Amino acid sequence: MTVRTPARIVAALAVLVSAYVHLYEWLNGFRHVHVIGPLFIVNIIAGVAIAVLLFTWKHWLAPFLALGFGASTLGGFALATTSGGLFGDHEKWQGSYVWIAAISEAVAILAGLYAASRELRAAPMRERSLVSH
Repeated sequence: MTVRTPARIVAALAVLVSAYVHLYEWLNGFRHVHVIGPLFIVNIIAGVAIAVLLFTWKHWLAPFLALGFGASTLGGFALATTSGGLFGDHEKWQGSYVWIAAISEAVAILAGLYAASRELRAAPMRERSLVSH
């Protein structure tokens, strides 16, 4: 199994696109939003770190992290669009950056799930643990 499978490449690109959108939005005002601003920085760092892991770490956990990244980021935005909002922030499903991020996060979920499931099935039982031997 090579580290750079097509699904891993797609997942890496998807998390990088989401990280870029969050960087752009942070630079354009979200850095001043209480709680959400710092969470955007976490998203940016996590997206870059997960993309690096997808290219360098031959373990099923790397694509699983991409899946989790996409699900938590998209889920957080979806919560922010509800009447209750997220940490007092209320968002709308409007604007190109919102849709670019949402699509990239959905792709990260699907590509991460696909890659992780294939790698888990192909890995011998001893490599299925969280600790690589």
